[in-house]
Amino acid sequence: MNNRTEASRPKIEVRSIDYVPRRERHGKVWHQAPFWFTGNFVLTTMVVGFTGPALGLGAVYSMLAIVIGVCFGTFFMACHANQGPRMGLPQMIQSRAQFGLRGAIVPFTAVVFVYVGFNVFNVILATDAINTVWPGHRVPWYLLLIAVAVLLAVVGHDLLHSVQRWLTYVMMAVFGVLTVSAALSLQMDAVVGSGHFSWAAFLIQLSAAAGYQISYAVYVSDYSRYLPHETSSARVIFWTYLGAAGSALWLMSLGAFLASALPTPDAIGSIRQVGNAFYPGFGTLAVLIAVPSLVGIMAVNCYGAMLTSLSAIDAFRKVAATLRLRVIGIGTIAVVVFVVALAIPQSYLVSFNTFVLLMLYFLIPWTAVNLVDFYIVRKGQYAIGEIFNPEGIYGHWGCPGLVAYVTGLLVMLPFMSLSFYTGPFAVALGGADIAFLIGLLVAGGTYAFLCRALDLEAERQVAVHNERLLEGGNDG
Repeated sequence: MNNRTEASRPKIEVRSIDYVPRRERHGKVWHQAPFWFTGNFVLTTMVVGFTGPALGLGAVYSMLAIVIGVCFGTFFMACHANQGPRMGLPQMIQSRAQFGLRGAIVPFTAVVFVYVGFNVFNVILATDAINTVWPGHRVPWYLLLIAVAVLLAVVGHDLLHSVQRWLTYVMMAVFGVLTVSAALSLQMDAVVGSGHFSWAAFLIQLSAAAGYQISYAVYVSDYSRYLPHETSSARVIFWTYLGAAGSALWLMSLGAFLASALPTPDAIGSIRQVGNAFYPGFGTLAVLIAVPSLVGIMAVNCYGAMLTSLSAIDAFRKVAATLRLRVIGIGTIAVVVFVVALAIPQSYLVSFNTFVLLMLYFLIPWTAVNLVDFYIVRKGQYAIGEIFNPEGIYGHWGCPGLVAYVTGLLVMLPFMSLSFYTGPFAVALGGADIAFLIGLLVAGGTYAFLCRALDLEAERQVAVHNERLLEGGNDG
């Protein structure tokens, strides 16, 4: 389909929120695994594993909650990956089919909040890591790290894939040694053999792990949309799941172990301690090695935030997919991240746990609606051109999607358990949080029920006509 040498050479991307024609598709499906492995192999992921032990949950129980939460959340995240090759579109703009061109602003707002929030925590952690070797002012490092992330995001898709793929080998080697050192130096038997159990803490850790994984759902197909249209659904889902779940299980479990073994755990200090126990200076090296992966995922977040923001603007005023506009969009997101990072307190662990749970609450109804629409209602058949047509069949406001989303949010309220609010059902359950299960079932079920009267056959006929136009009268 494409020359292999040309396809493997990262170049400045020209596409943004627009459709990727089949003649431009390239890449290998297994590349999804290292991309999402490194994308998830960041210190922020390890911090999620601190949640259970911070609430008094034993290491084994924390790890069990992590396994269940990661496996559950990654399933939904990976299922979105199949939308990329099928539709050739970024992840969030696909939501127009469920929410309408302007109605999609509702999930878009939550998603931009997720992108910015993650990048704030990532740049703080990366600067913490650098300050272990070069202590001093934080602002210059914020500026430098954000600038590098912006550069990677501007070049775009192919460079981001290349960077993430090569970082995978480095991270696996360094953290493999670090994990062995933790097991040997922290008396693993004593840590694993002791522990307290409570349903409330168990479910909060499970929810945090699931929510963290589901948060990646909002940009999965951004990085699978260039794959050939005929890419196997099972393979793209498998490789995405393998990479994202593998790194999350590893780092979150390591975080739970460290938090249970150390009196005052923190991401940077814990890594230095166990690494230096293996060999003097190795812990400091491991901390510094973690910085490039944090910058890599910051670039991914800037890129995704730009796509989502442009999709929102395009719903009200048509925008051209130009490099200049992409740079402006990415630059604007970078400025917001910088300002928020300056404002947030450095004792961010409590804020981070609350952020992860809020993220879960806002994204669960969206992922339920989006996946039910793709796999059950429309079965992957969309009129792509109409997604960009203000007067098209998807309309300005998609009532089924909006009603299902809001309903999902409302039914979760009584089950939520946050640092500043605990719903009545969560109180009755001793603080246990099962809101995500309720929201998933209600939002997905409501959407399927409201879509019973859709004229899908007429939409499929429009889809066939759209495909011929998009592909220049052939199948590519």
